[in-house]
Amino acid sequence: MKYYKEMGSRIKQRRKELNMKQAQLAEEVEISNNHMSSIENGKQKPSLDIFINICKSLGVTPDYLLLGAMHSHSIPQDITDKLRLCSEPDIALIGDIVEILVRRNPSCKLKDSNLFF
Repeated sequence: MKYYKEMGSRIKQRRKELNMKQAQLAEEVEISNNHMSSIENGKQKPSLDIFINICKSLGVTPDYLLLGAMHSHSIPQDITDKLRLCSEPDIALIGDIVEILVRRNPSCKLKDSNLFF
């Protein structure tokens, strides 16, 4: 049950980051508020369908809820959310900055400098 408590805590934390009420998330996932409360408190296990809907509603990957990693590439959701608000020229600039950071990191040996961009 320890893992379900941790998962429930992540659900609750992410929901609060999005300024979402528990009842709103429950409605989006199509379950009762009591059921959502039990999931967030680790008292009930969500079905696979409910789990997937929670991930979609919260904009997170399953690995974040299960393991605590926000994305498979460990990029925090708030950064990706903010990137979506940037203009095309800003995204290009950010891409250039990331490429410079990768090149200056001695532990990253890229065979193709255009691997990411």
